[in-house]
Amino acid sequence: MTTGQKIAARRKELELSQEALGDKLGVSRQTVYKWESDLSLPDIDKLVALSRLFQVPVGWLLGVEEEPEPQSVDFSPEQLKLLEEILGRYQRAEPEELSEGQRKQVEELVGRLPKKRRRWPWAAAGLAALVIAMGGVTLFQRLDQMDRRYYELANSVGNVTSSVNRQIGSITDRVEEVLKAQNGLAADYGTQLRSADLASNTVTFSLRAVPKTYTPGMSVIFLADNGEETLEFTAQEGENGTFTGEAACTLTDVITLSAVFVTGNTRQTQLLDQYVDLYSDSLPQIRVRPLIETSFNVKEYAQGNGNFVILEDYVTVSDRRSGSSVSAVWEQLGSSQLRKVEVGLFCNRKLVQWLTPCQKPLHFNGFEDEDFYRLDPVTLTLEEGDMLEVAARSTDQYGRQWMTLGDVYQVTDGELDSPDSYAIFSDPADWDFTP
Repeated sequence: MTTGQKIAARRKELELSQEALGDKLGVSRQTVYKWESDLSLPDIDKLVALSRLFQVPVGWLLGVEEEPEPQSVDFSPEQLKLLEEILGRYQRAEPEELSEGQRKQVEELVGRLPKKRRRWPWAAAGLAALVIAMGGVTLFQRLDQMDRRYYELANSVGNVTSSVNRQIGSITDRVEEVLKAQNGLAADYGTQLRSADLASNTVTFSLRAVPKTYTPGMSVIFLADNGEETLEFTAQEGENGTFTGEAACTLTDVITLSAVFVTGNTRQTQLLDQYVDLYSDSLPQIRVRPLIETSFNVKEYAQGNGNFVILEDYVTVSDRRSGSSVSAVWEQLGSSQLRKVEVGLFCNRKLVQWLTPCQKPLHFNGFEDEDFYRLDPVTLTLEEGDMLEVAARSTDQYGRQWMTLGDVYQVTDGELDSPDSYAIFSDPADWDFTP
């Protein structure tokens, strides 16, 4: 697997969304998407943070070490089968009273079931009824044994985690050496974000490269690849074989800077640096809070015809950078001004309805710095696999538009549930705004 595939697999194992993982690492959901799509690699500090979170060596993420032995703290298949059999048998059973201690034990046990295995609202009540029917003691003895096994496994994982943490320092040094070894043409090099013109949507970099092996007559060409085009810029030779120059290109989210060392008919290319999320960081950053009342306040689902009745609900929009740190790169870039925000409900990225800007409802407390939008009731006919999205289309002072995602739900087994994964479509061209 690639580094991106490994990150995606570990994230799903932890039942984290791309946004949730980004929040833990201090990066945007777009950045996580680009990692998982192998459009970019995490920086060293983010690799270390990922290794700690995923409890895997950094070297494994980069493919320089073997995959670690899996460590599981879940119930065994036999234990899960037993619990599901218990719950299924007593789906329609009337709940009976348990002691407070027994009730807490049952609730904790049910809570440990994997998400998709505990969708029944009657789970705790049904298990309680079975405990009473079976006399309680024997079953709870078995549950106690399972509980002890669970904590034994948890302690084992804790020991593994400690061992991984002790290795991270040395692994990080090794990774840095591996990365440097891949860039062996230059004895020294550097890049710097010099300026940005948001009105023309361009960015300029200063570059420097010193070849390891200097040959009289050697020349250097700097390359700027923004994913749309690759531009060449002739470097100026200075003292001691140092080549310098500037490179300007259209501002995008992934810009790769390289140096081409030219000796006669020989051209050798050296990667210098890669800048990620520059375009996104130049845009006003907003946060679209998920639906407030309930996550898609669904009144009913009519079996057989796929009709969902979505009740009135509210979404809020706020300044994402307010009270949060900003990167040094963003401080150099600056940011444009937000001119317009439109919030809509979409099905498979096609507009269902625009939400109406409104005042904060009286029954809401807090949300002082957020703008409210009201979702009017609507009946939708949905099929298995359909996606419902709440997203905002924003426009800045230069007319640039982008999409910010709030909620995403998928029809799974006749219910609206969070999807295991979802690709981010920030370009409005990927959305249909025709009602």
